[in-house]
Amino acid sequence: MEQYILSFDAGTTSSRAIVFNKKGEICSVAQKEFTQIFPQSGWVEHNPHEIWSSQAAVAAEAITKININGKNIAAIGITNQRETTIVWDRNTGEPIYNAIVWQDRRTSDYCDKLKNEGLLPYIKERTGLIIDAYFSATKIKWILDNVEGARAKAEKCELAFGTVDSWIIWQLTRGEVHATDVSNASRTMLFNISTLEWDEDLLKLFDIPRNMLPKVCDSSEIYGHTKTTIFASKVPIAGIAGDQQAALFGQMCVEPGMVKNTYGTGCFILMNTGEQPVFSKNNLITTIGWRLDRKTTYALEGSIFVGGAIVQWLRDGLKIINSSSEIEQLAMQVPDSGDVYFIPALTGLGAPYWDQYARGTIVGISRGTTSAHIARAALEGIAYQTMDVINAMILDAGVGLKELRVDGGAANNNLLMQFQSNVLGQSVIRPQTTETTALGAAYLAGLAVGYWADVNEIKQQWHIETQFTPDKAVDMQLAKRKWADAVYRSRSWAK
Repeated sequence: MEQYILSFDAGTTSSRAIVFNKKGEICSVAQKEFTQIFPQSGWVEHNPHEIWSSQAAVAAEAITKININGKNIAAIGITNQRETTIVWDRNTGEPIYNAIVWQDRRTSDYCDKLKNEGLLPYIKERTGLIIDAYFSATKIKWILDNVEGARAKAEKCELAFGTVDSWIIWQLTRGEVHATDVSNASRTMLFNISTLEWDEDLLKLFDIPRNMLPKVCDSSEIYGHTKTTIFASKVPIAGIAGDQQAALFGQMCVEPGMVKNTYGTGCFILMNTGEQPVFSKNNLITTIGWRLDRKTTYALEGSIFVGGAIVQWLRDGLKIINSSSEIEQLAMQVPDSGDVYFIPALTGLGAPYWDQYARGTIVGISRGTTSAHIARAALEGIAYQTMDVINAMILDAGVGLKELRVDGGAANNNLLMQFQSNVLGQSVIRPQTTETTALGAAYLAGLAVGYWADVNEIKQQWHIETQFTPDKAVDMQLAKRKWADAVYRSRSWAK
């Protein structure tokens, strides 16, 4: 009976399930969007039940499409939107509040208070992270402080916290397994990335009971087996990685110095730094890439909050396109942006600025500006933000960029990829499989159950689809200076 690996890709706007074969090829895909909830300005939530129901539905659809069942699934890998925080009742399995999404800014003032108390170096030294509303710790604290009866329940060991991977495992095993992996744990602002344990001092600082937290495991091991009705047979759950770490692994950036960018809702640039954490002096974060065969791989990361989401805004907010796929065609109607610069800081600026009060800004508009210029400037804004992060990364790591491996939905946009190569002055490489997030989770799960022998076997499966090289005729120096000026004008707007 032919065996496959099933990846759960629990994203920010949709749930997907992808079935991979032994060659790392996609055999089946199913996807379902779920509701984005915006209770007030700067707040972003999801319904945890909808996250699970949509994920279960696409899993069933993906395996049905190719006429297989649970007996054909060698293992399940899970990759997920990181930092998104869910707290639920251990006895009933009911969430006590909606999932607070990584994009949510409700704890910004509390983060400012911690910074003003001089806690930035203290937290960075332990977690590799900067203090920001992005990470899970302040979200958990908010739930405990604002949901009636939550703190009392937590003190009595009645509540469980998890990022989305933990929530899905809890559902798959019907409450038998409460676990996460090191990559997701390293995004909570509660995990010591040197000792690889929950940090008691940080738990005390945020007033979060230790009993709420999941067991932290390697990124590739058998955590438990399914007990749901999706599969008639028990299937091992054997790989977990946060979406960006999974993409780094799926891109086979397994040697120090290798870099990838995932162009999703946000953009996330990661550089493999090997078995030692590199602490940034340029406002990047230090994170755990994965733990495999008892070895921990670290990474430097720059997070851009709004990447592909700017295209969604052009579609839903400005309504200058009917579908996201139209953006490239519209942008190609003009030879350049017409001196228009678009800072996509709709939810603040991430790395390397970390300005939660920056806001989306379009500068350089004249009477000759058209929707095509704005569309082109929006795409170029994604590339410029990526450039800013990579420049900071090069300074921190002390190594130059040889190439950038790209994936995610917007990586299929040739105009954007060519401009990215121009602005970096380096090759941009798009692989044959751009579903590298789901692929990375599949690889981690497959390694745990012996579906693939080792990383060397997997390396042979990575192939280039398109290589974009810089256009030597284009001088980017003036444009880069104008971009920096436009960023400056967007800063601290909402303060």
